Formats: sequence, structure tokens, C-alpha cells
Amino acid sequence: MEIADDPFPLTETAGEDEPEDRAPRSKTRTIVLSSLLAVGLAGASVLGYAGWRVASQKDATLTVPTKVAGFSVDSSDDGRTTADYLQTALSADVDLDRAVGAVLTDGSGNDVLFFGGTTLFWTPESDLVTAFDLVADEQGAVTGLHDVPAGPLGGTMKCGTTKADGADMPVCGWADHGSLALAMFPGRTVDDAAKLFGDIRSAAQTRH
Repeated sequence: MEIADDPFPLTETAGEDEPEDRAPRSKTRTIVLSSLLAVGLAGASVLGYAGWRVASQKDATLTVPTKVAGFSVDSSDDGRTTADYLQTALSADVDLDRAVGAVLTDGSGNDVLFFGGTTLFWTPESDLVTAFDLVADEQGAVTGLHDVPAGPLGGTMKCGTTKADGADMPVCGWADHGSLALAMFPGRTVDDAAKLFGDIRSAAQTRH
């Protein structure tokens, strides 16, 4: 038996395959980390936008406009009594810091009933649905509820119809992170009510 002059290795060398084996693992790790970073940045962006929206809407003030779109506040005893009732009913269903209400009249006999309030709303759309339930309890189910343009103040605005004396009566509401309001519009179409409600909101709501 011949013994080689050169020493032989006691273990098998890894050869040149090791860098090739390591390369796919490194590439996979890079892809995973990049994906996690992208998801994290997207999540931070969403949270940042949500936080900005809450901060920009939360400090709202509602005041009943004395005149808006040809309407003025009904200051009679009946008008004040109705306004007080609407404020009380809304405050019983929605936790508000301050509530307002008014009967707005244009002399046609189809007075608009407006009521709302301010506080910090974390889930304005859900709170608006709760407020519509109040109308349903008083008048009957609000049907055909749908989104309408909320205008520059943002948030969500919806309109639908309920029954009053056997006739359809439009009901509209808005909610954002600082305010919520509803109005009932007897003797009008839903489209007319939505436009008038937008005018009322522009006159009634401010932010600071």
C-alpha cells in the first residue's frame, strides 16, 4: 500500500458551492425585509392621515344661523319648544358636549327642523347611523339612505326619506370628527334637501 506524500484533509471541504447556497438565502431575506418595510411605511402613512383628519376636524363649533338660503329661525314659543325637544332627544342618543336646534322657516309652511351638536367623534359614520335611528324611532324607518357630497368641510353626509303624515319626508345628516347634525325637510325632494342641508352646514359649522 502506498501512502501519498501530500497530507490529506480529515474533513470534506465545502468547496465553492457555499457562496452559491448563501446567495439565494440572502436574496430571500432582502425581499422579505423590503416587503415588511413597505408594509410598515404604508401603515404609518394611513395612521398619519387618520390622525391628521381627526386633528383637523375635532375642534368644531355649531351655531344656528339666523338667516340661511331664504330661511330664518322661528322664534315663536312653538318653534323654541320644538327646538328644545330635538336637542334633548339627540343628546339622549348621542353623547354631546353641546347641542343646538332650531326650526327654520321660509313662510311656505314647510319648516326645516335642524338639530345637532359637537364633541369628539372617533367613528363619525357609525354615530351618524345611530342618529338616524333616532329619527326612525320618532317618524318611522329612514329608507334609501345614501351618500351625498359633504362639501369642503368633509366628513360624511347622507340623505334618505321617512314618512310624515303619509308622505315621504327627506332627512339628511352629516358627521365628522367634531360635529354631527340632522335636518328634516317636509315638502321637498331629496335632491333639494341635500343642497339646502349643505347650505345650512356651511352657515352653521366653523372650526378653530
